[in-house]
This record gives sequence, structure tokens and C-alpha cells, in this order.
Amino acid sequence: MNPESTKSFLDFKVLAQVAGSKARAATFKTLRSTIETPLFMPVGTQASVRNVSCEELDLAGSKILLANTFHLMLRPGKEVFDRLGSIHEFMKWKHSVLTDSGGFQVFSLSQSRKISEDGVLFKSYVDGTEHLLSPEASISMQRSIGSDIMMAMDLCIPSTSDFTESQRAMEQTHRWAVRSLEARVVSKQALFGIVQGACHESLRRESARFISSLDFDGVAIGGLAVGETKHERERFTELVTDLLPTDRPRYLMGVGTPLDLLEAVHRGVDMFDCIIPTQLAEQGATFTSKGRIQISRGIYKFSDEPLDADCSCATCKTHSRAYLHHLVKTCEPLSTQLLGVHNIHFYHSMMRQIRASIKDSSFLSYYNKWREILEVRDVAPVKTPPKVGRRPSRRPQQMGAFETVTASEGLLSIRHVDSREVMHPGRDPMDEARSVYLEQSKLVERFAALDEGQELVVWDVGLGAGFNAMAVVHALDGLQSKGRLKLVSFENDLDALRLALYHPTYFPHLRHSGPHAILDKALFERGCLSWQLLEGDFLELYKQAAAPDLIFFDPYSSKTNNQLWTLDTFEKIFTYAKDRSCELFNYTTSTAVRVRMLLAGFFVAKGKASPPKTETTVALTKHEGTEFELLGSEWMQKLARSGIKDEILEGVSWQELQAKLEAHSQFS
Repeated sequence: MNPESTKSFLDFKVLAQVAGSKARAATFKTLRSTIETPLFMPVGTQASVRNVSCEELDLAGSKILLANTFHLMLRPGKEVFDRLGSIHEFMKWKHSVLTDSGGFQVFSLSQSRKISEDGVLFKSYVDGTEHLLSPEASISMQRSIGSDIMMAMDLCIPSTSDFTESQRAMEQTHRWAVRSLEARVVSKQALFGIVQGACHESLRRESARFISSLDFDGVAIGGLAVGETKHERERFTELVTDLLPTDRPRYLMGVGTPLDLLEAVHRGVDMFDCIIPTQLAEQGATFTSKGRIQISRGIYKFSDEPLDADCSCATCKTHSRAYLHHLVKTCEPLSTQLLGVHNIHFYHSMMRQIRASIKDSSFLSYYNKWREILEVRDVAPVKTPPKVGRRPSRRPQQMGAFETVTASEGLLSIRHVDSREVMHPGRDPMDEARSVYLEQSKLVERFAALDEGQELVVWDVGLGAGFNAMAVVHALDGLQSKGRLKLVSFENDLDALRLALYHPTYFPHLRHSGPHAILDKALFERGCLSWQLLEGDFLELYKQAAAPDLIFFDPYSSKTNNQLWTLDTFEKIFTYAKDRSCELFNYTTSTAVRVRMLLAGFFVAKGKASPPKTETTVALTKHEGTEFELLGSEWMQKLARSGIKDEILEGVSWQELQAKLEAHSQFS
């Protein structure tokens, strides 16, 4: 490392450190000002912080904004900055600006980009034209923007990616880091490198050593907050900060809530950015000195208190909770502005308090007090108010025959447009996937009990948005077994999965490298798990897969996908699987479907409830020793009284049907 270059660009100085913690207070100088750390940078993606003006940001205490190279490259474009001057002139911002490289944004375009040694080739969301984002192009664009701090281009992948994929991405990041430094040429703009390595300790160590050895003015920790748990993020943050130089600022990218920032400062981080303050403002959520408040709750309708009595922002000095509640409930854009101003003010106020506590050696006391306060939060209403006053989403809400719809707790699910049928309706989709399929089948226990050379084969009939398949993948992450598990997904229309992948925030089960590998290569392998995709007509493809031990039968209902619910389909499945002790799990309680399963040769039992259904269905090729309650005489009597006999088999009389069922060994 060249000490003169660091001094020339940032002149980073540590002013105080805390015994018993890695927290530190420091200063550095940009082209425009002296900055105190730890600090938070509001996100101004398009040269604008969502719903908050530059004047309000200045009053709140913002000293650096983050702008997005990828988006600004596409619009307004390099030529605008070359002609009109830096981003500071363009947006009339008098303080500093950090620009990211665009690496994370092209990572999120998994359906429309190609990665090579040169860079990332992608199509513009503005006009469909092709662009190559390379380290050289990224640095050139950041120089035109005129940011005070530039970021080297990196290759971001899900933090849960396997070792081989993570190593490949890390090594690519290292080569691009060298090229970014070379492309910098002569510039007084500072340049930060980025440590990658996903959640693999050896890779994080290697990346931290390599990036620290280069002539960067600061070092960022990238590739976190993209799929890992909170515990993993904190663990790998601390691991990396222990390896970084003490004479340069440390920047944790894309993190996070106030509690996340507090934990990261404790682990030695100096700089943060995140969209959370303004994003949550659009949902009526705010941070206060008493914990997080969901102002849309009815309890605030008559409250004349300020949002936070301990806050000095314009929102808290001027408006009551009742008025803010009214604005949110009526979807007035002013609500996002007032709440956004408060949230950003809260972040900056917290960072000032943290800096002061580090300097007077009271940080650990502050940390222990505030980590409890920041855990407190209101329970959000079941129905979150619509977001208002924001740019239209660039992420598609419909693709082919599918569209996104709100599920529960702010999550989304997928609906078939023509039939209006929703995947896993009425609850968190992953809860149903785990309950009806994973837990009932005792898949984890069966996997752990496999002997050497044994293989457990699971069919996922109807991949959809990947809920059931990812329940399996997540359940097996980190588990050990002497045997292997082979998961085979069948799907004839992958648009549901593609659509869900455009919304990783609302489909958190897809924050994993598995779905991307399935779409790219129709195969994902990790440890003892092999996940294969067979795309096309199930009835034409099923014999290409090994006979199953478990079947998660989850296609759309017979109204949408009649072919997969016929007697012929169940006969073919039974014939193929009957030599094994196979169990088929399904969400339906349809009497007609249960009759067809019985006529195909299956034993049929009651499955566990899945609200609003009071029970589901389990079909078995063999019933000896089963723990499931088989349908009995009471069900047969109910069938005799039902009015659906004609729907079950066309051209077959009730007497013939009754005779066939009574001959089944389940009833005889």
C-alpha cells in the first residue's frame, strides 16, 4: 500500500477506539469536506433520495449521499455529466457523494445479463439497448459523475452460494479490482475496493488480504445482506474487519436497520448505506427512541403526541401522530416525505450519539441500552397501506400467464391470471410448503438416516415459484448424511419462477443460488443434494426421473390444469412408483381426487390441516406401518351421500364405482 496516496485522497485518522469493542471514531477528508465516522449515507439512486429534498437532507445532517452508477449510466447518461458538470452541480448538493460501481444492480438482473471476463453484458431497462459494464466503463462513468468516492467493480452473488461458485466470483472481483485501479489513472477521487467471498471463511480471509494489499483508499465489505442470516452477517462482518487495515475506512454495503448499524459499529465498521429509512417510510414505519412504530395502526388515530418526543426533526416538531396516521391511511405522498425526513434524521442522530459515546468511552453502555430499544417494534397491520409517492417499479408485476399478488406479512405470492388461482393462498407460502410437504414427509429425518450409497428421491410436481423445492433446499443446507437426496422438479411454464426472482425482497425463499442454477443449467448440486429440473409435460417426462420415495404433488387445481388430476395420471404415477414405499402429499381435500387416487391403486389418508383447509391428502403405495389415518367407512358413507358421483368417472355407474372402491384392500 502506498501511504502517500491514502493521505493525498482521504487523510483518514482514527480519533478514538473503545476497549472491549472494535468500535472506533475517525475522520477523513473528501474533495469537499471533512467527514466524521461512523456515518450513514442515504441512498440517492437516481441523483435523488426518494421523497426527500437536498435541503431536508442537509438539515437532517447528511454529509455523504450514495448514487448509483448503473442507473445514472442509463439515464441521464454519461454525456449529460460530461456536458453539465458533476453530480453535485446537477442535483445542487453541496456535500460529498459516493457512487457504487453497478455490480450489485447487474447481479439483480439475473434473467437478462451475461457475465464474462470483460464485464457484464445487459439490456437497458430504459430502451432495450445492449451495454457492457466493465471495470473501465464503470470507473469512466464515475469519473464523469464526479463523485468524491468511487467503488471498484465487483461480481456480487447470493451470500449462500456454494464454495466453488463463491470462489469463482471472488477471483473475478479481484481481477476487476486491479483493472479498476488501472482505469482510475490520475484522479483526486478516492477509490474503494470490495471484499467478497460469500459465507465462506477461507474465501473472506483470502479476499480481505488481497483487496487490502492494493492501493485503495478504503475497503468495502460486499456480498452481505443478500440471503444470509443476521447471525451470519454479523459473524462475517467481524471476521473481515479483523483483517482489514486500521488506516483506511471500512464500509459495509447495503446495511441496514438501526440495530444492524449498531451491531456493525461494534464490530469495527465505519460507513453504511441503505434504502431502509425511505423504503419503510413508504410503508408507514418509523424508528423512534422507544422502538419502531407502525403509524398506520389504529391506536394512533387520536394521538396528538409527536412521532418521537425526543426528536428535533421538522416532522416531530410540527405534526402529531394522528395527522401522520391520517396521511398514511389516505395514501397521501406527503406522508412518505415527512416520515422519510424523520427516519433519516433518526439515523444521523443515532450516528452522532455513537460517535460521542466512542469518544467519551461510554459506547458499550450505549450499545447495551440501545440494542434492546431497537428490538422493540409495533406489530404491522395485516394489510399494509399501498406505497405512494414513489417511482413506478421497474420490476415486472406480470409475466406470461402469471402475476404477483400480496400474500401475508407483506410478502407476495403468484397468481395465474386467467383462473385467478393463487399459489399457497391464505398464509405465508413457505409456511404451507414446510408444513404440508416437508414436515409431514419427515424428509429431514429420512435424509439424516440414509446409509452409505442410499438415495432418497423426491418429486416436486409443479415447481411454480419454487416454494416446495426451496423448502427442501433450505432444510438440507448444512445437514450431513451418508446418503444423497435427489430432488426432481417438473414444470411446463417457468414464468412463475422467473417472475418471483425479479422480486427477491418479497420472495425471500429465492435468495439462494439454487433457483438461478435451475434456470441456467436445469441442475443445482451442493453437498449431498442434487436438484434437477425437467421442463415440459409431466406425463411425457416422468419416466426420465428415478422412481420416487416422496412426491410433493402441487400443480394448479383441475380448473387450471385438468390433465394432471385425471385417473390416467394417478394410474401412471402409481404404476411407476408401486415397487417402492412411496408417499404422495397434496393440498387438496377433493373427494373426486381422492376417489381417482384410490382407483389408481393408492391407499389414501388424511393429511394435516393447512388453513383454511381442515385437512389435506396423503396417498401411499403401501400402507403397512403408516402413521397417517386412512379414509374409512365414514368417508365411504359421505361419498355415497355426495352429489359428485358423476364428476368422478364418466360413463361409470355408482354401483360399479362403489364395487371398485369396496374391493380396494383399504376398505375390504
